[in-house]
Amino acid sequence: MLFRSWEQVPAESGAGVGHWPEVARVADHVGVEHLLVTRHALVRQVLTDPTTFRPDNALDAVTPMPVTALRVLATHRFRLPPTLANNAGVSHPEIRALVTEALHPTRVAAQRDWLATLVRQRVAELTTALDTGAPVDLHAGLAADLPLLVLARLVDLPDAPVAAVKEFARAALELFWAPLDVDRQHRLAVEVSRFHRLLREFAASGDGLAAALRAAGHPPDVVVGALFFLLVAGQETTSQFLTLLLHRLTGEPTVLAGLRDGSVDVADVVEEGLRLEPPIVTWRRVAAVDTTLGGTGVPAGTSVVLWLARAGRDPAIVESPDEFRPGQRGSRRHLAFGAGAHRCVGDQLARMEAATLVREAAPLLTGVRVVRPPHYPDNLTFRMPDAFVVRRPPLTGAAAQVVSSAQARQSSSTP
Repeated sequence: MLFRSWEQVPAESGAGVGHWPEVARVADHVGVEHLLVTRHALVRQVLTDPTTFRPDNALDAVTPMPVTALRVLATHRFRLPPTLANNAGVSHPEIRALVTEALHPTRVAAQRDWLATLVRQRVAELTTALDTGAPVDLHAGLAADLPLLVLARLVDLPDAPVAAVKEFARAALELFWAPLDVDRQHRLAVEVSRFHRLLREFAASGDGLAAALRAAGHPPDVVVGALFFLLVAGQETTSQFLTLLLHRLTGEPTVLAGLRDGSVDVADVVEEGLRLEPPIVTWRRVAAVDTTLGGTGVPAGTSVVLWLARAGRDPAIVESPDEFRPGQRGSRRHLAFGAGAHRCVGDQLARMEAATLVREAAPLLTGVRVVRPPHYPDNLTFRMPDAFVVRRPPLTGAAAQVVSSAQARQSSSTP
């Protein structure tokens, strides 16, 4: 793709944005040129100006689809009309308001105890396995499905088929944002289209958010499109972040110690994780008119790629750009959730889920050794970890006492 953005860390410590200029012209894997924006101020400027920089291309496939894949999508009546991320029209505020109501902070907070109980159960099972010296996959065994299970409760997905939704979401992220060959595009189009058919059925008769969208008079394609995006952005990106954050914390023993003794705040850990390990590393806009950006001319029709992950390391907004320092100046000024009219409506949900996981799972990470770090396939926008395997030698003496004490405090402090 354009770049492996999560691997583009400057060689020199504290270099922040490194050798990247604030605006650069880059070509993708099929030769299409984009304007890459790296600095926090300019990224935010684009995100908060939907008139000059429209979101129309947000869901466009970065690998042009061949006729065979398009035929599959057409056969299943697959469409992505403007609803949320790709909508700059008059319908956007109302659709967004309905989704925002479904994910209202009060409703999100009501899920916290249920989620904490579930995480605690999983942590106990994984701890038992780790105590025997067995390897465990923290992605599959802990983080992967948690956001979907919570989202299903919030939007009234009846008996959500977890495995099917997860496969669909990952297929969609790959189909629209990854470099692909023709055969792979065809296979992914088949998988996405099949789920799209099931989603149409739910959109026509489902309760909760689907019913609210129908009652507001939105046509079936819009209801399906909103649910389609929500089932990707509302859960898959968060499960990615949970795994990314767990992986990062295994390499931050000082932070883990601070979580154990209470000197480090969980909310600060989550914000620093969002800054340094965002699951969405880039997002796209298209210039609606001739304009300039950071002194660079931008003709109308230019694809603008906003490097969200690099903006979070801009030394102009954060004291130590490449260090994981919860609570440091500028830590919360990241753009992991975007900005402006299309800022992520699920930010409070993602924060609650991440804080709950960190609070309950931090003791699990003490003394683990990474056997298999997460692997991220090439993708313009999303990090898609497939596994995160760790192992811990049986703990003895002081180390065992530390973990035991931390687990005891967690049990006594959680309702």
